[in-house]
Amino acid sequence: MNLREIINKNNGLLPIRVTPNASHNRIELPDQITDPVRIYLTTTPENGKANKDAIKLLAKELKIAKSSLCLIKGEKSRFKTISVDLA
Repeated sequence: MNLREIINKNNGLLPIRVTPNASHNRIELPDQITDPVRIYLTTTPENGKANKDAIKLLAKELKIAKSSLCLIKGEKSRFKTISVDLA
């Protein structure tokens, strides 16, 4: 299972769980398709920095523009939903 498969099965939405203040940036795929993708970030959760870095990391991993990703739910929560345009 990869990120694109998860996005396609969730109709263009990607549920994520962000963990700020990690030792290094990384993405961990879930065991089940219904579980959120875990994103570990070195950034602190101040003024939306962690949200921006999560989108930047996902865009790099998916090899798409950052403008193709949009945070639609969970701006101040660890659990977020990202809308992804893979077209």
